[in-house]
Amino acid sequence: MRFDLDVIQPYIKYKSRILDLGCGDGNLLQRLQNDKRVTGYGIEIDHDHITSCIKRGVDVIEKNIDDGLSTFEDRSFDTVIMTQAIQAMQRPDIVVEEMLRVGKECIITFPNFGHWKARCHLFFTGRMPVSDLLPYEWYNTPNIHFCTFRDFDLLCAERKITILNRQVVAQDGFSRLMNKWLPNWFGETAIYHLSK
Repeated sequence: MRFDLDVIQPYIKYKSRILDLGCGDGNLLQRLQNDKRVTGYGIEIDHDHITSCIKRGVDVIEKNIDDGLSTFEDRSFDTVIMTQAIQAMQRPDIVVEEMLRVGKECIITFPNFGHWKARCHLFFTGRMPVSDLLPYEWYNTPNIHFCTFRDFDLLCAERKITILNRQVVAQDGFSRLMNKWLPNWFGETAIYHLSK
């Protein structure tokens, strides 16, 4: 399982009601059902991922998140989760607002485009970076809105969104050590726990 998914587990309350946006193959939701006894749904658009969710016993709804969450009432979930997908949304700001409308809290993770490796790659090669976290070329990437921790902090401030917890995580040892002091340079993945 991806390391950011392990980090968010403590933010999820036992027996809570969860909506997992862009749930992929349902791995996170299945794990939360087993470990935290949560109930809820995943939302996914990819047919192969939907099939995987069904095989895992995860309730999944086929829906394009960019079309909105109007089928869900206000505060109908304890927590709405979106991991590694906000950067693929047409209007990430509206998606965050909708997440906080239908959920009491939300958890969002995304790759930090301000990470030093991305900066160096762009500076030295003049090309968009390709990495384990961003494994696409500029012309075939689903990621259309890259941002940094600082960008997301500003969005939260502008929209009066409360940051309950914010973590920056990195996989390699040097980045893990340095991201305590310079998270926008050394954090590979942002993890935000938010409320309105």
